[in-house]
Amino acid sequence: MEYFLGIARWIHFLAGITWIGLLYYFNLVQMAALKDAAADGTAAGITKHVAPRALLWFRWAAVVTWLAGAALLGPNLPSAFLLRPEFAGIGIGAWLGTIMLFNVWVLIWPNQQKILGFKPASDDEKAKARRVAMLASRTNMMLSIPMLFFMANGLSHRIV
Repeated sequence: MEYFLGIARWIHFLAGITWIGLLYYFNLVQMAALKDAAADGTAAGITKHVAPRALLWFRWAAVVTWLAGAALLGPNLPSAFLLRPEFAGIGIGAWLGTIMLFNVWVLIWPNQQKILGFKPASDDEKAKARRVAMLASRTNMMLSIPMLFFMANGLSHRIV
């Protein structure tokens, strides 16, 4: 069991770095770069080659991070989600991570499919999709700050 928890922790950590790293990349680098690239007509390289690959890693890293976190909590998962006193800290982190996972799969990814032309959409639909995806992504970036705090501090000595 100890090996399982060690592997789950390592996977949670590695996938989380991938997920949050890409989240920060999208918000702090790619959005501004796409704006500049659209102005000079060079955005196709980013939207055709970089964004689809980054979004693939982004959404699956989110799933793996959540699943590995759930595995770490094991039978304590319900206590964490119910914010029972001994699991309140990690429970808040788990809730924030769950909200962020929801945003990735329900708001960001479906709208990015329209923006990138994977799904047909009118110009008006693409404009709305850009706004929804951007707001969900910015929300996740802001939620990541307390989520990382609670993830790092919530478990400390309770489960491990």
